[in-house]
Amino acid sequence: MEKKNKKFAEKFKFLEHTADIKFQAFGNSLEEVFKNCALAMFNAMYKGRVQNKMNFKIKAQGEDNESLLYNFLEELLILFDTKYFFLSEIKNLEINKNKLVAEVIGNLAENYDISIDVKAITYNEMFVKEKEGKWTAQVVLDV
Repeated sequence: MEKKNKKFAEKFKFLEHTADIKFQAFGNSLEEVFKNCALAMFNAMYKGRVQNKMNFKIKAQGEDNESLLYNFLEELLILFDTKYFFLSEIKNLEINKNKLVAEVIGNLAENYDISIDVKAITYNEMFVKEKEGKWTAQVVLDV
């Protein structure tokens, strides 16, 4: 489900980890790397295409980019756990002064064969870095 980007060959990649799921996501902006982290998290659970049938507006805030990313992904997990929402895409994601708002679009998780249960986001090995206009984030998911 990964699309090729002119400036980045990949949106995200999964890395070796002993017990959990570890990935890096990439983007040309902070917003894009956050979107790609969310897509990677849901791609770890289900590899197919998800239909756009429902949407929610979510908000998150943090003290820095790492805590903002953690809280953003946590909000998506809460939607998954409480509303059975499974992510397809993210629109209108805006980050301003460590506050994030976004529209998330997807479908009911019960319509898909979810292969892995993500229990939690972790701060273990997490980072959000910018180098020469390219953003990279790394996340480990507790499964």
